Amino acid sequence: MNDQNTYIPQQEDIINAVSRLKGVIRQTPLEYNHTYSEKYQADIYFKREDQQVVRSYKIRGAYNKMASLPAEVINKGVVCASAGNHAQGVAFSCFLLKVKGTIYMPTTTPQQKIKRVNTLGKEWVEVVLVGDTFDEANEAALKFSEDNNLSFIPPFDDPKVIEGQGTVGMEILEELPDADFVFIPVGGGGLSAGMGAYLKQSLPDIKLIGVEPEGAPAMYYSLKAGEIVALDEIDKFVDGAAVQRVGDYNFPICQKYLDDMLLVPEGKVCTKILELYNNEAIVAEPAGALSVAALEQYKEQIKGKKVVCIISGGNNDITRTEEIKERSLLYEGLKHYFIVRFPQRSGALKEFVNDILGPDDNIVLFEYAKKINREKGPALVGIELKDKNDFEPLLARMKARNFYGEYVNKNHDLFAYLI
Repeated sequence: MNDQNTYIPQQEDIINAVSRLKGVIRQTPLEYNHTYSEKYQADIYFKREDQQVVRSYKIRGAYNKMASLPAEVINKGVVCASAGNHAQGVAFSCFLLKVKGTIYMPTTTPQQKIKRVNTLGKEWVEVVLVGDTFDEANEAALKFSEDNNLSFIPPFDDPKVIEGQGTVGMEILEELPDADFVFIPVGGGGLSAGMGAYLKQSLPDIKLIGVEPEGAPAMYYSLKAGEIVALDEIDKFVDGAAVQRVGDYNFPICQKYLDDMLLVPEGKVCTKILELYNNEAIVAEPAGALSVAALEQYKEQIKGKKVVCIISGGNNDITRTEEIKERSLLYEGLKHYFIVRFPQRSGALKEFVNDILGPDDNIVLFEYAKKINREKGPALVGIELKDKNDFEPLLARMKARNFYGEYVNKNHDLFAYLI
């Protein structure tokens, strides 16, 4: 079936994908996690797709799509557009199949990602940098594909891609045939559609919970509206799951099989990235931590149950570490920025440090602005707390002693400009 409104992958389609992927992908571990099992009084398992060769599940759909094309079609070459994991999946598939691939990426793509694509694809791929955004790169890739009569490999909106991603679900049931819950990160819907179809057709009572970043709730609002909703703007921080529009093939499958759709704040995702690294030695990209970050919302329902979290990828750029830490601290209420208006008198700074700051408070930013009058001198001050409950007392002391000017965290425009 090719109609987008009636296409539902069947188990035999996903079994066929398994055959194509044999010897190409790793059957990734389904690991029991003691820390989260104890925390949530459940049996929590991590499906470690971050351990694929390309460090994400994307190789499954890309290779299945390409290997399904007739020889006379694929031998002409393929085209894709991606700034992330899909590009790596296509590049590695090109190398394995010995097929020429042209991969369009935005000019803003970090060199680390470009290098990784070239390393995986070797001489079989050519990276073309076009435009400042993914949409511009995608438009150029589609035009190149049409002009040269080459197959375009979509990241999620395609039956064969969906079926390839569905093999993750088949592997889970091979090891845990009585799973109760599966938490699945959702972007365009390729993974959730493929896994959803296989898991629900095998275990109708299993609960499938989709998880999106709060700043890119394309599937959440689409399911709520009963039709695909295109978002005008999104927060692209959770780049592996941040799309403005879900797939035409993917939406009706997710509508049929997902039991719930959760949103997780980007700051909470950052907290989980750091937790997974520090406590479990797992390097998860933002999308890879979504499923774990959503557990708290279901802590009552999952007690005593067998729960699987999909760790969908581990392509995390080390240069993002400071941003991840910052977002986590802001979300957890441990980092605060103020405009502090210092009285223009001797000893004002000493008073602020000794009498207003708490014993565990730490100044992490201090930028003194030019004095604008004879009575007050404003400064931008960043303060990191040890306990979020110290915030209100700090604020009260600042106001009582007439140091308070403005709380920057909640003034989004000012925060973006100053921080």
